[in-house]
Amino acid sequence: MLTLILVDLKKREESKVKELKFSDLIEPFCNYLSAERNLSNNTVKNYKADLLQFENFLKDKKSIYEINKIDHLAIREFLSFLQEKGCEKRTIARKISCLKSFFKFLKRLDIISNNPMQKVKSPKVGRKLPTFLYAETMENILKRPENNLLGIRDRAILEMLYATGMRVGELVSLNKNDIDMENKQVIVLGKGGIERILPLGNYSIEALKNYFKNVRPIFLKRAKDKDAQDAVFLSQKGTRLTSRAVRYILEKYAAKESLRLKISPHTIRHSFATHLLEQGADLRAVQELLGHVNLSTTQIYTHVDRKRLKDIYMKFHPRA
Repeated sequence: MLTLILVDLKKREESKVKELKFSDLIEPFCNYLSAERNLSNNTVKNYKADLLQFENFLKDKKSIYEINKIDHLAIREFLSFLQEKGCEKRTIARKISCLKSFFKFLKRLDIISNNPMQKVKSPKVGRKLPTFLYAETMENILKRPENNLLGIRDRAILEMLYATGMRVGELVSLNKNDIDMENKQVIVLGKGGIERILPLGNYSIEALKNYFKNVRPIFLKRAKDKDAQDAVFLSQKGTRLTSRAVRYILEKYAAKESLRLKISPHTIRHSFATHLLEQGADLRAVQELLGHVNLSTTQIYTHVDRKRLKDIYMKFHPRA
């Protein structure tokens, strides 16, 4: 893959008879992230946006942005610009991570002689505890959908998210043959193209059966593309449901529950993990269910549980 990218870049350089510019390298880098590092489409999209922002910053400053002339001072100036804009430390850290990967990629291809990111440090970012719903609140939201076409579909979506802890992108990517009703399980394609098999509870199975029998065939009649034939969750127009649509659905039921907290599909994922650990689930089992590569990523939920216990103590103990 890297060899092909290098050949392509050399051709571009020769055809222009000048040094490669920053803009020439963004697309090859994104292709590398997808093909060789197997990063998700969302991650690649975010990295591309970060690089385009850096390129626009260089243009606005009327800097020389031939790739070999970008030094650590230009990058530090960019980081100062982000701070002035009010970007959070977490956002800046992500952009630094993107630039580090980008310049490391260029150094690996011998496109640059010196890596300017070696002199740039990432800001220390404290781990933000994930937002989750209490079990009772989650139960109330699951009961909110009405017994009509949209309500039946929405209940199946909510039950699937809570039963599996899958990401919203994984949910909307599901095809019918991914679900095994008989064995009560679903195959999910996670980050990096890694598959995992997740169990389905009785509530999610019943909700899916109701949706497949009474709703999906009606929505499918309105379908105009082949993709909808395979998709599990459809819109009223017969198209594959989008991540944004699922977020809207969840916000709608959260509003009906009069929740002040702003929640998203990821809130249900956090709730799934927190509730499992509260009931004594093994941390490594939760790691497998969530599809986390590193156990340290899953350990954040143990902090959530400890914080919840502390809040209860401070609220109810007479001498707290």
